[in-house]
Amino acid sequence: MQMAELNGITVHYADQGDPNGAAVVFSNSLGTDFRLWDQLMPYLPKGLRLIRYDTRGHGLTGAPDGDYFMGDLVGDAAALLDHLGVKNCIFVGLSIGGMIAQGLAAERLDLVRGLVLSNTAAKIGTTAMWQDRMEAVRKGGIAALEAGILERWLSPRWRRENPVELAGWRHMLCRTPVDGYLGCSAAIAETDLFDSTARLTLPTLAIAGSEDGSTPPDLVRETADLMKGSKFHLIRGAGHLPCVEQPQEYAAVLTTFLEEQGHV
Repeated sequence: MQMAELNGITVHYADQGDPNGAAVVFSNSLGTDFRLWDQLMPYLPKGLRLIRYDTRGHGLTGAPDGDYFMGDLVGDAAALLDHLGVKNCIFVGLSIGGMIAQGLAAERLDLVRGLVLSNTAAKIGTTAMWQDRMEAVRKGGIAALEAGILERWLSPRWRRENPVELAGWRHMLCRTPVDGYLGCSAAIAETDLFDSTARLTLPTLAIAGSEDGSTPPDLVRETADLMKGSKFHLIRGAGHLPCVEQPQEYAAVLTTFLEEQGHV
């Protein structure tokens, strides 16, 4: 277990692989922790330094009460990379993790040489939508939203064929600290990155799932199109968590991107 006191909270992370290798950093989605990337790890090239961490309010990272701001979450990522001495990483973010990736690249370009924006956007949903979800969680806990979230996360076929694994994702979601879920929801609600993301020029790969009910492919593509020269890849038959449903395809497209950037 690797922990660090950073940016006013305790951050849980995993720093694995070759300590001298090129760094790839993974940022998880709302309602998950860094185990989101477990299935992907065996399919990635050897020789990389693979860094995962639990977002503020998730997993074993601290979950202060009150609203969080995207600047808090970006600051956490920057503080971790500074702590680990990482420069020029490829930063892979899914959903809120992809928003963190965009914000980090806009503020600390010294830390990032390429982005993978997975199942994310410059703006996700509306303020009113997030306020409604937050109110439902305050009244009934995360379990009040559980069914709808799992339907958006994972395709009908995957849910039908993987009941045991589905139970695991349900447990992970519902065991997310309520303060953390609410805090990160507030951060998403207030975030609009269109202007800053449109100014980014670093290499970017956008990944979408054809069955994603949270960030549909057109929304992901719209964000990718803000950045000149970005690439877009659609994983068919996958929902909001394609690294769970299709880890081999996800790893293959990520590996190709890493190779194109000379990062392998």
